[in-house]
Amino acid sequence: MGEKGEAAAGLRLPEGKARDRVGSTDPYGFQRPKHFDYELYEELMSEYLVVLTRRSIKWSKLLKGKSKVQRNVKLKRYVRKGIPNEHRALIWMATSGAQDQLEKNPGRYQSLLRAQHDPKLADAICTDLNRTFPDNVQFHKTSEPCMQRALYNVLLAYGHHDPAVGYCQGMNFIAGYLLIITQDEEKSFWLMDSLLGRILPDYYTPAMLGLKTDQEVLGELVKAKAPGVSQTMTDNSVMWTLVVSRWFICLFIDVLPVETVLRIWDCLFYEGSKILFRVALTLIHQNQALIEKAQSLPDVCENFKHITRGPSVENCHAFMKKIFIEPGSLSTATLTKLRGTCRSRCFAEES
Repeated sequence: MGEKGEAAAGLRLPEGKARDRVGSTDPYGFQRPKHFDYELYEELMSEYLVVLTRRSIKWSKLLKGKSKVQRNVKLKRYVRKGIPNEHRALIWMATSGAQDQLEKNPGRYQSLLRAQHDPKLADAICTDLNRTFPDNVQFHKTSEPCMQRALYNVLLAYGHHDPAVGYCQGMNFIAGYLLIITQDEEKSFWLMDSLLGRILPDYYTPAMLGLKTDQEVLGELVKAKAPGVSQTMTDNSVMWTLVVSRWFICLFIDVLPVETVLRIWDCLFYEGSKILFRVALTLIHQNQALIEKAQSLPDVCENFKHITRGPSVENCHAFMKKIFIEPGSLSTATLTKLRGTCRSRCFAEES
């Protein structure tokens, strides 16, 4: 935290007052959990708000009221340092290619909603609506408007748009986050198309070959970059899918704090799936000693839950700086080669 953070910690106000100032619901509509540390949050936010204000001014100068942006080195640098929430929808749409797809396919989203619907698809989606962010006030049935209807529409349209994927659990949380940020069904639909169709191919198809491959790739990267952790996994007969499948399939939703997830997604839409590996490797690297203490499979699982909590991930700005330093070099060529090897292995296991 630095000297300022330490000074702030020494001058903490009574927790009851911190709770009153912070409020029981976050800016995105999520209700804070029962044992939420209001004092720590207030301390972290007092520093992060300074960063947000500075970034917001720089972004406003960069955009100057423009509705379109070009991918370049400067924009990439800005994205890595965080997109202010008021610009997120615009930048996500531009950097992911979703805006191009929306403009090339006018009326596509509306026509999918008007089309005849597959009752099995609709039922599967309906089953998960009440399970999607029950802790978010925007998804409560009493909310006006209730985000559940928009969520149903986006998932139904996507299921018909990409029948090879259809619908599977995990997609509801991704669509929900997109709706929270964009507040727009059509934009959320095209961002889903970018994520599921181009950035994370085969993650959500029935065989989930892309997802299984990337979990194996992470295992190979850990073997090279943190061999002690890899050995602990082997010694305790723990498969990577057991501890990281939720990281990948939910893109860290309900794994890391909301603000940290959004900062990860800023980079994910710009730089692609490489970011998921950087985040995973950073979490493992900074908790290597804890993971290596595990003496059994349950120990490993418990320690992997522990590494996604606490100040190191709450402080999203410091954490995002680490993901571009701690994992070291991670070239696209390396990932492509590892994916080829691991995909063949996964395919052989499925056969």
